[in-house]
Amino acid sequence: MGERSIGVVGGGIVGVAIARELAHRRPDASVVVFEKEDRLAAHQTGHNSGVVHAGIYYRPGSLKATLCTRGRHLLRDYCAEKGLPYDECGKLVVAVDDSELGRIEALERTATENGVPGLRRVASEEIPEIEPHAVGLTALHSPATAITDYVAVTEALAADVEAAGGRIRLCTPITGIARAAGRLEVRSGQERHRLDQLVLCPGLQADRVSSLADGQDGPRIVPFRGEYMSVRPAKQQLVRGLVYPVPDPRYPFLGVHFTRRVTGGLEVGPNAVLALKREGYRRTEVALHDLRSTLGWPGFWRLARQHWRTGITEVRGSLSVRAYMRAAQRYVPVIGADDVVRAGVGIRAQAIERDGTLVDDFRISHADGVTSVRNAPSPAATSSLAIAEYVVDRIEEAG
Repeated sequence: MGERSIGVVGGGIVGVAIARELAHRRPDASVVVFEKEDRLAAHQTGHNSGVVHAGIYYRPGSLKATLCTRGRHLLRDYCAEKGLPYDECGKLVVAVDDSELGRIEALERTATENGVPGLRRVASEEIPEIEPHAVGLTALHSPATAITDYVAVTEALAADVEAAGGRIRLCTPITGIARAAGRLEVRSGQERHRLDQLVLCPGLQADRVSSLADGQDGPRIVPFRGEYMSVRPAKQQLVRGLVYPVPDPRYPFLGVHFTRRVTGGLEVGPNAVLALKREGYRRTEVALHDLRSTLGWPGFWRLARQHWRTGITEVRGSLSVRAYMRAAQRYVPVIGADDVVRAGVGIRAQAIERDGTLVDDFRISHADGVTSVRNAPSPAATSSLAIAEYVVDRIEEAG
C-alpha cells in the first residue's frame, strides 16, 4: 500500500494548524494545504484584532470554551518557542449602566466556570488603577487576555508543515470534490488530486466548499463586515490593554472595543454590518453571487426581522465616525471622533441556520473521510492549535 495522502483546504490559521498537527502525528502521510489566494492568512486570520481570548464569554462545556482554554496555553507556548509576539496586556469588560449589571454577573459566573486565570471583579473606583482613562460602574479584569500577530503565527505554522515534509499550494481554489475508487478526488480547475482524507477549513466559503463534499445546504455563511478605527498617535497611550463593553448575549459579536496592537498602535472596533461581498473589504464592494446567497436564505430574513433595530444602529455607526465613537466613548470618554481615523476592515463568517438561529459554537463534522469545519468564528484563532488536536483526534478515531 502506498503513502497515504491528506489534503487540507484553507490557508488560514485553523487550516494550517491542522496541517501541522497532521504532519507531526502522521509522518507516514503526505500532507498538502490548498489555498486559493496567493498568500496565507488572507482573510479572517489576517483581518482580526489579534486578541488571544481567555475564555470569558463561552458557554461552559461547549467546544469554544474547552478549545479556547486549551488553545490559549498552546498558543502562548508556541509563541515563546518561536520568538513570536505575545503580550498579556489584560482586558477590562466594563459595565457602564444599571441595565448591564445582571449581564456582567452572568458573565462572571461563566468566566469562573471556564477557569479564566486571574479573573476578578473590580469596583468603579478601581477601574482607573487598571485603565486610568476608562469609566464604568464595575468591571471584570482578565489579566491573561493577550495580543499577538496571527499572520506571523500562521506563517510559522506553515514553515513547520514544510519542515515536516508537507506542502503548501497557493493559488489553488477547490472547484469540485468527488469519490472515485475508494479515494477522494479534489479538483482545482483542470488539476486532479487523489487523496485518502480531506479536511475542509475554508472560512468565509465554508458552506460552499463543504457542500461540494456532502451536498448539505446549511448552515449558510452570512458575512458581516467589521470596521476598525485607528487612534491617532497623540492618544495611543491612553489605553494600556483592552477595554470591552459587556456583550449582548443575543449576538455573537462582542461590541466596539479598544484593542492594543503588538506593533504599538491602538484600535477601536470592530462593528458588525452586513457585508455585500464575502471577501470585500471596501464598503462599496458588492458581489451579486454573495448577495443572492444571503438574501435567498430564509434564516437571514428571520434574523433580520428579529434584530433590524440593531442593524440600523450598526449601519449608522458605519456611515458616521461620530456615531461610531459615541458608543466607544461610553468606556473611554477622552478618545473621540477627532482622535481616530478609519483603519482596517475584517469580514466575519457567521453561520446561520435555516430557522434564523445563529450557530454559536464551533461546528466540525466528519463523514466518509471528509472533516468539515463549518463554523469557526472567534475565538478560532486563539483556539487554533487546540482545534487542530481535536480534528486530528477525530480523524484517528474514525480510522
